Amino acid sequence: MATIYGYARVSSMGQSLALQEAALSAAGCEIIRAEKQSGTSRAGRDELRTLLDFIRPGDTLMVTRVDRLARSIGDLQDIVRELKAKGANLKATEQPIDTGTAAGKAFLDMLGVFAEFETNLRKERQLEGIAKAKAEGVYKGRKRSIDSAAVAKLASEGLGRLSAKLANA
Repeated sequence: MATIYGYARVSSMGQSLALQEAALSAAGCEIIRAEKQSGTSRAGRDELRTLLDFIRPGDTLMVTRVDRLARSIGDLQDIVRELKAKGANLKATEQPIDTGTAAGKAFLDMLGVFAEFETNLRKERQLEGIAKAKAEGVYKGRKRSIDSAAVAKLASEGLGRLSAKLANA
């Protein structure tokens, strides 16, 4: 018997998964896996990996929108290829995506391109903002995570950074 698996994802801990989980339940998902991870890569997305490992022929992976699954066209295509190789389909509740149809596949590819485009625009805006802040002398960068005085003291004793980390462990 075919199973419909739901996958929900948000990018940050402060965001809620509740709306996605409710939509996936309403769409008939029997099992829903959710995680709070960036969608720009598949690294660290253990819930998605679990679903992809477990899905069987005839099953469906359901998401609310394609950008919840992947933010790059390469990752999206890899996921779709993996599903296809297993005999499973991908569907979305808010978009006419169904990899079981030609129109659904075409629409998926278009949405994947736009998801990647949106990610690239966001990165460009972020870099522009950082450059502007640096030019205005406002950008300070990340706070130091290592005490410079402690490193200098250890260095004067002939110990390097690795030794400093081991000493603090």
